[in-house]
Amino acid sequence: MTREARRLALVTGGGIGIGRELVLALARAGHDVAFCHMDPEAAAAAVRELARAAGAGCLAIRADIGEPAEADRVFALVEAEFGRPAEMLVNNAGIQVWAGLLDLADADWDRVIRVNLSGAFYMTARFARRLVAAGQGGAIVNIGSGCNKLAFPGLVSYTASKGGVELFTKSAALELGPRGIRVNCVAPGAIETERTRAEAADYGAAWAGLTPLRRIGTPRDVAGAVVWLLSPAAEFVSGQTLWIDGGLFSQAPWAYPGS
Repeated sequence: MTREARRLALVTGGGIGIGRELVLALARAGHDVAFCHMDPEAAAAAVRELARAAGAGCLAIRADIGEPAEADRVFALVEAEFGRPAEMLVNNAGIQVWAGLLDLADADWDRVIRVNLSGAFYMTARFARRLVAAGQGGAIVNIGSGCNKLAFPGLVSYTASKGGVELFTKSAALELGPRGIRVNCVAPGAIETERTRAEAADYGAAWAGLTPLRRIGTPRDVAGAVVWLLSPAAEFVSGQTLWIDGGLFSQAPWAYPGS
């Protein structure tokens, strides 16, 4: 496939964890990929080289997409490298602060909302403006969370930000649909990554026991759903949230033993 024939994806938070697998899955699917990150340069370089080994053009950019000027810089660098705007956007960048409502510092609230929710807005608006100016359609996937649906104790800022991401997805789908731009949300359940393994030594076993499929998810589980939503196979899907959770958030608390 020639470089001109390949579609171009932009992934935020692509250096580690789910983001890393998103970049590599898109590369394996035959797309060129640019990603921004705030991770160690060695981690980003490793992702870039693996993507290139899969045959993709790949650009890694260190940038804080919670800052509007940084979002502008990302798009400028992508277009300078590839000579065209990205056709696909994955808003994956996100941070957590573990603190309850009464203990959360104002600065930490601002930081989480700025990256997780404002960052998705900054990137989406700039992405869509470029596609509209070019007269072409595209697709966006926002990465949500189980916090889209349920409040998690000690994660008030993260829960608020991810709930916002889901409703932002619906609003963006409504407004951008007539422009030929689809917008969807993927909401992972318990996924094993560097971050979640650091949260608790028994993270995998604890969440596997609560999940109907009796295992926790992997970044590849999430990436497969994202690649599908960005593909022509999902060309009539927009404004939706797809739960990648093994059934975890489909069950209600229940006081009686199951049958």
